[in-house]
Amino acid sequence: MARNVVISGGGTGIGLAAAQVFAADGDRVLLLGRRREVLEKAGVPGALICAADLSEPAGVRGVVDFVAREFGAVDVLIHSAGGTGQLEPAVESDDPLDRVLHDWTVNFRLNTLTAALLTEGLKDRLASPGGRVLFVSSIAAYRGSGSGAYAGAKAALHPYAHDLARELGPRGITANVVAPGYIEDTEFFGPAIDPARRERLIGDTLDQRAGTPGDVAATLHWLASPAAGHVTSQVVQVNGGAERGH
Repeated sequence: MARNVVISGGGTGIGLAAAQVFAADGDRVLLLGRRREVLEKAGVPGALICAADLSEPAGVRGVVDFVAREFGAVDVLIHSAGGTGQLEPAVESDDPLDRVLHDWTVNFRLNTLTAALLTEGLKDRLASPGGRVLFVSSIAAYRGSGSGAYAGAKAALHPYAHDLARELGPRGITANVVAPGYIEDTEFFGPAIDPARRERLIGDTLDQRAGTPGDVAATLHWLASPAAGHVTSQVVQVNGGAERGH
């Protein structure tokens, strides 16, 4: 039976790969993102699109209304939206505290608040039983990211997922997290990654290869399947063992 699958950040990278996997399985997919032109170019067969800023309540309300009209119940909710703020305007200040405030605010808005607002907005529409809520976190939640802001924003998803699992479990709904490492062919790392950094990131893995969006999409697809019905409040590492280090 076809399921209704909502994917934030569904126009590129991991979100797009997940959309392709679920669509190929015959599921109905709704792609969410801020850039309508990116969603329109995604090319996922049969997918619906809805452009919205998920860090704003007004944007989420628009998505909730769209889902109510087009879907009804939501079987699978995947949070793949995020980033470090590459698309955000730079802070116009030389004061280091202003830059810190900007960096942390942007990262929590993009990575944490988008997931929390969308989940809370759609929580009552999650299929009961059988609903799935899936968060894309990062290895950075364990190993840091340089500035700390992105890592902290991703790490915040973990206790939120646990609270959701506890709250929604009686309804037969699971909540889990996937923590990727270095994933090629994503906007996050981009095509112009420094070769030395790429070599270092691959060297951190135990299988000595870069991850792909398909690696993460396949894990999300399994977590959304009936086979994973008793798996909840877990963080699944999809990073070639890099989280543990050498």
